[in-house]
Amino acid sequence: MPAKRSKSKEHFLYHKDGTIWAKGQMTDGVMTGYWEWFRKTGTIMRAGYFENGEQVGEWTTYDRSGKAIKVTRMKPKKAAAPPAKRVAAMAAKPLKAVAESAIRKPTKETTHAAKK
Repeated sequence: MPAKRSKSKEHFLYHKDGTIWAKGQMTDGVMTGYWEWFRKTGTIMRAGYFENGEQVGEWTTYDRSGKAIKVTRMKPKKAAAPPAKRVAAMAAKPLKAVAESAIRKPTKETTHAAKK
């Protein structure tokens, strides 16, 4: 039986004074789709898209009057290798030799104490 698809729901976050801080879509508690952030005055501050809780694509930053002042292109994050591949990669790397300075050398006191 195929997995049941969850429906996206509109979600709001609020400033302490009750004004809207952000609004967008959530699916299973994860940000998805288009989101907007607002100042306490109600003007838009930033907007962009999420996929599976990660910022993607172009994000626009706005000045206090609501004019777009900057567009940032989000780079996709590199996915971690599956555990089996990570273990194989670690096994292929040679172990680093322990630095000689890290090896504790006996002092006269420790050598003398051992002879007693």
